[in-house]
Amino acid sequence: MELPLTPLDFLERARRLFPDRIGIVDGELRRTYSEYAERCHRLGRALRDELGIQPGDRVAWLCGNTPELLEAYYGVLLAGGVLLPLNIRMSAPELRFCLDDAGATVLFRHPDQVEVDHPVSTVTLGDEYEALLARQSPEPLESPVTDERAVAEMFYTSGSTGDPKGVLLTHRSLYLHAIHSAVTSGVNGNDVILHTIPLFHVNGWGSPHYLTALGGVHVMLHRFEPTGVLRLIETEGVTRLFLVPTMARAILDDPSLAERDTSSLTQILVGGAPSGPELLAELEDAFGCLAVSGYGMTESAPSLTRSLDKPGEAPSRERRATTGLPIVGVDVRVFDDDDREVPWDGVSQGEIVARSNHVMEGYWNRPEETAEALRDGWLRTGDVAVVDPDGYLTIVDRKKDIIVSGGENVSSVQVEKAIAAHPAVVEVGVVGVPDERWGEAVKAWVAVRPGATADVAELEAWVRERLAGFKVPKHWELVEELPKGGTGKIQKTELRRLG
Repeated sequence: MELPLTPLDFLERARRLFPDRIGIVDGELRRTYSEYAERCHRLGRALRDELGIQPGDRVAWLCGNTPELLEAYYGVLLAGGVLLPLNIRMSAPELRFCLDDAGATVLFRHPDQVEVDHPVSTVTLGDEYEALLARQSPEPLESPVTDERAVAEMFYTSGSTGDPKGVLLTHRSLYLHAIHSAVTSGVNGNDVILHTIPLFHVNGWGSPHYLTALGGVHVMLHRFEPTGVLRLIETEGVTRLFLVPTMARAILDDPSLAERDTSSLTQILVGGAPSGPELLAELEDAFGCLAVSGYGMTESAPSLTRSLDKPGEAPSRERRATTGLPIVGVDVRVFDDDDREVPWDGVSQGEIVARSNHVMEGYWNRPEETAEALRDGWLRTGDVAVVDPDGYLTIVDRKKDIIVSGGENVSSVQVEKAIAAHPAVVEVGVVGVPDERWGEAVKAWVAVRPGATADVAELEAWVRERLAGFKVPKHWELVEELPKGGTGKIQKTELRRLG
């Protein structure tokens, strides 16, 4: 027997098996999986019967981590549409570009978000949205999915390499990504996940799918704020936390940390940018749970690796600070410029490439860029890495972030890690800037944590003790905060623009 694979199976499983289980927590709001599923089906009916959504139409959402966006993950698919979550940190012109490029049919917008000024039909979340759902029958819809390779979700990349591109993820790829991620990480129905990472970003790291399938608990977080995160960990019994390094640093520095009971945590996953061993060690010491790294990208739905310890071998913080091993269902290699796998020696560098059933179908209306990204059957990530003798990957840099200074290659990530290890530093970004003598010079943008002090001379001496002289930044900027994208990831394109 062969049935089409679709994430809609996860909602149906939760509706039938865990109807009375509280699945959604949003402040004082508590919804069971039965109530959640009914709202998803009402949304599907509204889109299909009242808003005229046809199979394959793109349905855009502009909101933070709200229950409504979690409903869209299934409601849009129940109508046969394609879910298009938009980055709330985009400007109005950027949002208009995405709506135009995608040919979106309707936009659901939270009133807190920017006015887009676009002719697309718009539904405002709140009273209008609730009235729309209330007009629909609560009866479950039949799944409209007959082709598992039909596109289910579309996410725009950050545009770090030009205009944003729409990444197409199919029902099949999303289903398999959820299974692969859950199996690798050992997620179960007793898990309580706090949605710190925006759901509009790379499929919410897959959590809206696998956590629903298993009957776990979704705890919504509209805006990241470290004191609030620590409070929710204690009050809701959060078991798993997903962070980017800047979030992790903010939580560790929050004064309320010592006052909170965070013993429910079993794992913290840090991704979105390379993190050093010092940060992961601090997290493990502070929370008494496992801290691991994860790596992925929009084009892979997103997960590719986890830095988990190998079974039967001694736990190793050094290994957990690497980029990790491929998750179940993923084949990851590191290729040199001739597409040959580099030796597992921890020294030889190459580009990370991957193949998996959950890699994207391609870019929306960009056949040439799709062909290049998926050349010869491998997803070309643009990330440079080494592989140690045990198969653990460690990212060295982005191809475009390698700084060539005086003929020497400088890894911006290596310099960032060295600076970030200074006890006064809260965040850092390193880029190459034009230099008449060296071609490019290393420039560091550094934010110092409140109450701490560090000047350029001290930071320069710190780096010189740890790295070769040519890697020490020639230019420094001490700032209160670095520019960040929608996930809290430092925007190097903006740092380059600022020079």
